[in-house]
Amino acid sequence: MPNPSLPTSSSPEPLAPEATPSVSDPSPIALVDREGVRAGVDEALHVTTAALRDELTSTHPDADPLADATDELVAGGKRLRAAFCYWSWRAHGGDPDGPHRDVVLRAGAALELFQAAALFHDDVMDASDTRRGHPTAHRAFGARHRALGWSGDADRYGENTAILLGDLALIASHRELGDALDALPSDVATRSRVVFGRMQTEVIVGQYLDVQAQVLPWGDDPAADEQRARAVIRSKSARYSVEHPIALGAALAGADEAAVAATSAFGLPVGEAFQLRDDVLGVFGDARVTGKPAGDDLREGKRTVLVVRALAAATPAQRDLLLTHLGDPDLDAGTVEELRAVLVETGARDAVESLIAELTDRASSALAGAGLDEPGAAMLGLLARAAVERTA
Repeated sequence: MPNPSLPTSSSPEPLAPEATPSVSDPSPIALVDREGVRAGVDEALHVTTAALRDELTSTHPDADPLADATDELVAGGKRLRAAFCYWSWRAHGGDPDGPHRDVVLRAGAALELFQAAALFHDDVMDASDTRRGHPTAHRAFGARHRALGWSGDADRYGENTAILLGDLALIASHRELGDALDALPSDVATRSRVVFGRMQTEVIVGQYLDVQAQVLPWGDDPAADEQRARAVIRSKSARYSVEHPIALGAALAGADEAAVAATSAFGLPVGEAFQLRDDVLGVFGDARVTGKPAGDDLREGKRTVLVVRALAAATPAQRDLLLTHLGDPDLDAGTVEELRAVLVETGARDAVESLIAELTDRASSALAGAGLDEPGAAMLGLLARAAVERTA
């Protein structure tokens, strides 16, 4: 059976009918529901977070709000990382009727918990106000501090609490994966731990590179600026969003080191395209869909490929406008619209869309040539398309 291809700018219907599973709704929600992936991951998360709540409250009743905040953030995920892991497992020979399906679903839950840890910390570092349409944890706990009339700095209290929440989610992630891997042969478990450990290290490096990028001079060397921006994308997001979940699924299926490493040829370009889409949505997305205020990335001054491309092509007046207002947390709606217009007029938005298409073409070729099992390979293609075409 042929392997699927991802959508490209020149091939609007690239998935061959015979290679594509019967999917009436190719949205991320519908795709993640296939073979009960979402339900299985959600059940694993429920068990883990319930045990965490019991442990927290038995330590001290005042810790109950920590469990509430963890539940809220974990409940809102798309489960794309878990789905990439599961369908890679299937594509590498995993048997959905075999004894290890629960292991893979629990590994998906561990990925979701790691994502929660990253978001708790990332929202503090970015000073974000909202996440998925709700106040971020540090803002919510800061507001609680003020409402109850407690002493001290409410914002500092909120930030400290969110950092601890991230630590708790990280601990829960390690426990979930470790307990799940106990059911696998030792060599398979070891390869899986290596993938998970590398994922975590690279995210931390990516976070540091992002912090560093925000303080380095920029705007004078577009090529260096873009190289730095893409390094941040790969380490901070692309690898843990797509590449490593796919590698983890392969490892869990018993693939050898070479086969696990080979998944990068597909997973990394999809992951990079995934983050580039996120950057476009951070500026042009519908706040009612994304759950974040329109133009939030502009207020945060994120040094994305989108902004770097705009600076490289800007007129002196456009360049001054960008450098003057990017990173201003008090940007009004009118100025946000002016900055958006510059990103369009300079061709930056079209350039990033072309880069997304280029990366998906590269991933398409890699997936088509990988010789993976069906329906796993086709589902990986569909998930990739959903990831790069999403609106939230």
